[in-house]
Amino acid sequence: MGGRVARVARTWLVVLGVAAAVSVLPAAPAAAHNSLTGSDPRDGARLAAAPERIELRFLATPKEATTEVTVTGPDDVAATGGAPTFSGKRVIVPFRPGAAGLYIVTYRLASDDGHPIKGEVRFTLTTGTPAEAPSASAPPTSAAPTAAPTTAAPTRASPTPAAAEANDDGGTGWLWAAGAVVVLAALGGGLLLRRRAAHR
Repeated sequence: MGGRVARVARTWLVVLGVAAAVSVLPAAPAAAHNSLTGSDPRDGARLAAAPERIELRFLATPKEATTEVTVTGPDDVAATGGAPTFSGKRVIVPFRPGAAGLYIVTYRLASDDGHPIKGEVRFTLTTGTPAEAPSASAPPTSAAPTAAPTTAAPTRASPTPAAAEANDDGGTGWLWAAGAVVVLAALGGGLLLRRRAAHR
């Protein structure tokens, strides 16, 4: 009787050992295959206030050399405020908020088995960050002073030599004409006197 109980006990031990081994076998590949387990903000969240950082949590410790995280906002504007930091199974990325709208956190890393893992976390900011106003201390640009118009002194036109010569010639011509008239009158008078004297 005691031997039979001992054989049954050994059989159960063997069965339990096989079951334990079978249950452990699929766990090894699963542990080597990394995946995202959570994030802050969570996927699909709607936030009125922008977080200072974004945190991603993974099943296994991610490697810095093979892990890439990018954050983009509306119109594909980059919203990453700096390089990511690693703390155990967490990756923390500084966040630089912009306009209100959808923000997409994209991650890509490699598992221990060499299989690449990639995915996204999406959240929405309902209140955007206002754009910076232009600085009021900037000195106004002054227009270059315009030169005062210069008034040219009026120039007096001097008579041309040709005009002066024409005036001189005109005066002399009148004198010659008057002299010729006097001479002709004298000659005519002399001829008349001689004819009268001859007829007498």
